Amino acid sequence: MPAQRTKYYQVGSFAVGNRLLPPDQRAVQAGLDRGNSLTSGHRACRGCGEALGARYAIDAAISATAGRMIAVNATGCLEVFSTPYPETSWQVSWIHSLFGNAPAVATGVAAALKVKGRTDVRVVGQGGDGGTVDIGFACLSGMFERDDDVLYICYDNQAYMNTGVQRSGATPPAARTATTPVTGRVPGNAFGQGKNAPLIAMAHEIPYVATATVADLRDLEYKVRRAMEFHGARYLHVLVPCPLGWVTAACDTIRVARLATESGLFPVFEAEHGEVTGVTKIRRRVPVDDYLELQGRYAHLFGDPPRTDVIARIQASADRNIRRFGLVD
Repeated sequence: MPAQRTKYYQVGSFAVGNRLLPPDQRAVQAGLDRGNSLTSGHRACRGCGEALGARYAIDAAISATAGRMIAVNATGCLEVFSTPYPETSWQVSWIHSLFGNAPAVATGVAAALKVKGRTDVRVVGQGGDGGTVDIGFACLSGMFERDDDVLYICYDNQAYMNTGVQRSGATPPAARTATTPVTGRVPGNAFGQGKNAPLIAMAHEIPYVATATVADLRDLEYKVRRAMEFHGARYLHVLVPCPLGWVTAACDTIRVARLATESGLFPVFEAEHGEVTGVTKIRRRVPVDDYLELQGRYAHLFGDPPRTDVIARIQASADRNIRRFGLVD
């Protein structure tokens, strides 16, 4: 069952907040007893979607496990800005792995806990799209194949942001990066390349797969809690806009993430054992232009003359997602 929608009666205002909600319906982030897993002092950029996504997800995992959990973190933006040696902003049992072996390290932690008979402690692996979709892909697939008792979370900002905004296997078509410059007949990242990690995870028929964004806190928290109800391999793919790499205003991170879902470019769904069990319907469908125009990485599509042919191909991809997942009634 998807997360319960909360109706706010003052349109355009958050003044009413949780005063309308009983405690058991409030978000983890609204509670005074939240884990505050990623605390102040880290060095993330202003408006960093990954910092928000990690705090939301791990706080929800802490809540779901009563604090009995261990996080394994791949090298990448999240690790670099949160743990510059010898400092750390993490307030949870946390292990730093290499760029490509976080799923394997998480598997080892889960195996050690099993040998010790500690069934009460859960394991969460996490990393960016580079460490997940590319460098750590073989370890992740192995984790899925063995059905290891790990929840792996990918914070997808669609490029290698920490090392200079290079293309990753999750970079969308036509996006400009340091390694996909605006040249050639179809500028930016090539169409037809990359990987759809959530669908690949589903193909392994693991117990639970879901997608989420930082624009819907309640949905993200629900999916973390739901994942913790299963044992075995689980995968959560979270869209986390990056103001630096996407060339967006720091204040637009949530807005951009919401437009990604409302345009159909990033379908939000959950699946169990390879079958889709729920989707988040688009409440107000928008054309992909609304999403693309906010991002400097797509500025070349709106020049003089605009690349309407490329925009049409991106729109066709969004339309296919909408049909495929039934995102519009």
